[in-house]
Amino acid sequence: MNLKKRKSVGVSFLRLIAAAAVVVGVALVGNSYRFDQRDVTIPGPDGALEAVLTVPPQGAARGLVVMVHGDGPVEATQGGLYSPWFEAAADAGYATLSWSKPGVGGSEGDWLTQTMDDRAREVSTAIDWAQAQRDVPTGTIVLWGASQAGWVLPKVVRDRGEIDGVVAVGTAINWLDQGRFNLLAELDHDDADAQERQRAIAESDQTRTLLERGASYDEYLATSATTDPMTEARWAFVQRNFGSDATADLAAAAARPIPVHLMGGTHDRNVDVAETEETYRFIFGPSLTVTHVNGAHSLARPIMEDNDLAGLLTGTI
Repeated sequence: MNLKKRKSVGVSFLRLIAAAAVVVGVALVGNSYRFDQRDVTIPGPDGALEAVLTVPPQGAARGLVVMVHGDGPVEATQGGLYSPWFEAAADAGYATLSWSKPGVGGSEGDWLTQTMDDRAREVSTAIDWAQAQRDVPTGTIVLWGASQAGWVLPKVVRDRGEIDGVVAVGTAINWLDQGRFNLLAELDHDDADAQERQRAIAESDQTRTLLERGASYDEYLATSATTDPMTEARWAFVQRNFGSDATADLAAAAARPIPVHLMGGTHDRNVDVAETEETYRFIFGPSLTVTHVNGAHSLARPIMEDNDLAGLLTGTI
């Protein structure tokens, strides 16, 4: 890619982000969104993946946004909650490709058996599929990823020279550090007393020790004092991934300067957004732009995460 094209991609990329930042928090009920959507099937590494492709309602799209989900059993549209992001992309002239995680909806496989490298290979496979379709615009490819995708996005950029931009929403740097930040932030939010804090931190330390020495699920259950333990599948998933740290992959991705836009909620209790921004700024330098949103981890206002009804009616990540 020549420098002239890369600069042009950067401008359109930032317009896409500006539009997306405005629509976060739009009510879903009764809203008619400005994009056309069709179901597609992607042949993933571990079986067929149920997916959706959204396009601008009028005119040919000039590029493709590839959605990379956060943690959990995420469906292709996040139950409709991705609609504001699809619309923002369409308004900027971009198509969007998003798929249900393995084992979710009609997708084959099991997302709980994946590592972050597996997730990156899945994204790469989806890009290969898109490039093989005559009606999918892949001349410009932007990756959009939320939360856990922060350990996936840089791996894809590192390995795929055709990625033209990245949108990172609420991403962390180190898995264990993020977990501890989240624990302390939730304790502060709940006004936990000293005894509650001590008990919660001791439980977290015990779990970390078990993970680091590869303890069995039975031992985890036998020694855990939590009233809501992980399932066996979740325990295995965390064992495969708790050592994740994005620093090296981010540095490798930065070897090819493309625009990276970081978005973070100023009330995020899941991720230390200040640490993430500091790390991204150090690694990406002038290739990085940042948007601070007066919101929580999902970028919605904090009440939307604390109130189930409000959250149900609002588009978030």
